[in-house]
Amino acid sequence: MEYIYYVVLAILLFFLLRGFLPIKGVNNISTTELKTELNKKHKQFIDVRTPVEFKRKHIKSFKNIPLDQLAQRATKEISKEKEVIVICQSGMRSKQASKILKKSGCAKVTNVRGGMLAWQGNEK
Repeated sequence: MEYIYYVVLAILLFFLLRGFLPIKGVNNISTTELKTELNKKHKQFIDVRTPVEFKRKHIKSFKNIPLDQLAQRATKEISKEKEVIVICQSGMRSKQASKILKKSGCAKVTNVRGGMLAWQGNEK
């Protein structure tokens, strides 16, 4: 009986920790590194927060596509050939968005670690 307890605990820990592991094929950059990327015209910048969060504070180069709309809108609004840089509030939703974008066929996806909470730059 005690064995089952440890198996269940191990499974729960696996799923919990899996959310913190990097996603295969997705780059991660800091907000400091993001500042150098913002001037590059051949990249797409997507903010996956809600419209309310985006309106409150956002980085000018970023387009708002909320996470819950990303799968439907990705094929029409995001080029699969250009690099996509994704941001959210803390880095968790953008990590989920990165998975969605990779599954939809985007060749190069980059997640901004720490999201807008870590951002220290010019924004609206």
